[in-house]
Amino acid sequence: MTKRRIGVVCLGGTFDHFHIGHEALLLRAFEVGEKVVIGITSDLFVETLGKRYNIQPYNDRVEAVRCFLRKQGVESRAVFVPLDDSYGPAATDGEIDGIVVSDETAPRTEEINEIRRKRRLQPLQVFHINTVLAKDGKRISSTRIRLGEIDREGHIVAKKD
Repeated sequence: MTKRRIGVVCLGGTFDHFHIGHEALLLRAFEVGEKVVIGITSDLFVETLGKRYNIQPYNDRVEAVRCFLRKQGVESRAVFVPLDDSYGPAATDGEIDGIVVSDETAPRTEEINEIRRKRRLQPLQVFHINTVLAKDGKRISSTRIRLGEIDREGHIVAKKD
């Protein structure tokens, strides 16, 4: 029996150093939504976040996500939007029915739904994925990949002496 999908779901993130945690988030979105609005943090917004390291350029991050979606055969169901703030279209677009979040992004959904209520929009249905862990049991993150602790699949990278 095929599960019924809702109309439009969204998700957002920086998608720096694309990894299996990102894959899990995207796969869940395409599982629950017919159309998926993917917000990716713009280069300008990244600058305001005060990151201590360089994030890959926006176009490179979008292309990494597109490449993955193409391999999954779902790229035609995706809509990409640059995120210039923490909420994106999730807070204002009445066509969006749901949002897919990880533990890291879940707290933002309460704020988004409060903004939607004030605008007389239906709250978003929330779909949650569990944190994807590396082989060492710690969370997979772009920061850990950048630091050379793990690879994009969560394998521990051997330290060079």
